Amino acid sequence: MNFSDLSPQSWQERLGAADPTLRVHLLGIGGAGLAPIATVLHERGVIVSGSDAQSSARTETLQRLGMQVYPSQSAENLASLSPDQRPHLVLISSAVGADNPERLAAEGLGIPVVKRREFLVVLLSHHRVIAVAGTHGKSTTTAMIVHTLHENGIDAGYIIGADLPGYGNAHAGSADWFVIEADEYDRMFLGLTPQVSVITNVEWDHPDCYPTEASFQRAFAEFVDQTRHDGLVISCADDDGAEELRTFAPSRGQWISYGMAADAELRAIAPVVAANGCYSTEILWWGAPLVTLALCVPGIHNVWNAMAALAVARYCGVPVADAAAALGRYAGIARRFEWKGEANGVTVIDDYAHHPTEVLATLAAARARFGERRIWAIFQPHTFSRTREMLHEMAASFAHADRVIVTDIYAAREKDDGTLTATDLVAASKHPAIQHIGGLETIADHLAKNVTQGDVVLTLGAGTSYRIGEMLLDRLGK
Repeated sequence: MNFSDLSPQSWQERLGAADPTLRVHLLGIGGAGLAPIATVLHERGVIVSGSDAQSSARTETLQRLGMQVYPSQSAENLASLSPDQRPHLVLISSAVGADNPERLAAEGLGIPVVKRREFLVVLLSHHRVIAVAGTHGKSTTTAMIVHTLHENGIDAGYIIGADLPGYGNAHAGSADWFVIEADEYDRMFLGLTPQVSVITNVEWDHPDCYPTEASFQRAFAEFVDQTRHDGLVISCADDDGAEELRTFAPSRGQWISYGMAADAELRAIAPVVAANGCYSTEILWWGAPLVTLALCVPGIHNVWNAMAALAVARYCGVPVADAAAALGRYAGIARRFEWKGEANGVTVIDDYAHHPTEVLATLAAARARFGERRIWAIFQPHTFSRTREMLHEMAASFAHADRVIVTDIYAAREKDDGTLTATDLVAASKHPAIQHIGGLETIADHLAKNVTQGDVVLTLGAGTSYRIGEMLLDRLGK
């Protein structure tokens, strides 16, 4: 193929043919959704550039790989380029609005502007896709699958919403398989046609995108229905939302379930928790003993995540005993019950939990891991829409913590209209030791003065709450 004969509009052909002259510009390149895509494109030889509203560890990593990353979003980033330097395509994150100056510049120059949903159709068109969807556990389950396949010699490509130590968050891969965390936000996952679809759970979230529980469920039903006819759907038998999909989502392939329910094809029986909060369990396949699974990451929720990964690995041809052994060596990903450090006998853990169910599960895992030690939960509510719609569920999610501090609400992509504050969440909670403290540094100062040897500080949230733990460790003289 003579790539020079292709017009700038034919980015699909260029990407599908691995054209080394293809130029793709990512608007919001530092985000969890686009940064991994940038890495995959770069590994495939595509000329990648991008911009973000601020520098971050992700943008610095991409720059070290040789990508041009602009430290702000401006029309000049594109307008200043000569025609032969302009990108053939601009890929935008869900956070980029219609009035974004750089987006408007691209449109004015006639450069195609697309979102992930449309782009992934082309990016993954030559792969057998393993897509992991669900309200909770997507990143961990995706990472477990990647770890297990690679440990067993399958160089699958992958996109994960968090960093997996030793692997990063993305890789182009050389195998046919490509593992992707299938994000439901902005209906991104509806751009996928998986060979294997994993449903960890279905619980309403993103009210700014899905105004009702029914609309959320319908999106998952559509996702499942896009599974290839010769493919496999793997869902959690212990989750009501995932089970409901079987009643009104016509599967396009074989469907198996995992969990502790008696009718699960892949079933865990009598999980046993160790002193470190990690679980081991016997796994049955259609009622017959299959393998023993012993994990080194805490929390009963990780038993479910590992079972999904085990089912996927088995489908990909990995011997079950080898898959279980690899899962036993899985040590976790960034911001998922991540040990940040210890100072003066105070342990600091960080977790991405921002939905009430995730907060409850993470604190339960902390209680199982740390026993009677005093646990501080530092929670940063994420988005006004989620906080408003799930206020009472959030207020009830701190039961396993001894002390709770709620930060100001992290707006993310939303605007504060002044009708809801973090104090509303505190007022709705019946926890006996909950309070609101605004600034992150103020919280770190408060903790430094009040924590004692043996305490556990757990920062929770999808925004900037992790910084509190880092500042606390500095103040305690890490």
